[in-house]
Amino acid sequence: MSRPYDMALFLSGVLTGSMATQQRHLRQARIMQAAIQQRWQRDNPWSWQLKHVHWFLVHYLKDHSEATRYYYRLTAQLVWKRLGDRRGLLVER
Repeated sequence: MSRPYDMALFLSGVLTGSMATQQRHLRQARIMQAAIQQRWQRDNPWSWQLKHVHWFLVHYLKDHSEATRYYYRLTAQLVWKRLGDRRGLLVER
């Protein structure tokens, strides 16, 4: 069995803000990673497609508050920023 993908290392180049904000983004990115891994067996963000993140934001978070979904969208945008411009725009406003 392989070790889980290190989201802290993955996001280290794009994380800014206070330590609390950085920890929130890391925690949320790990939750996203676990949910996508369980549903589609995609263990790292390099293998994610837009449909995976869309499913997480729309269906996985459907019972959460609007504020919670907003903060997860911010985290998703950081993940997409880290992946580079080749992935295009992630989240509509």
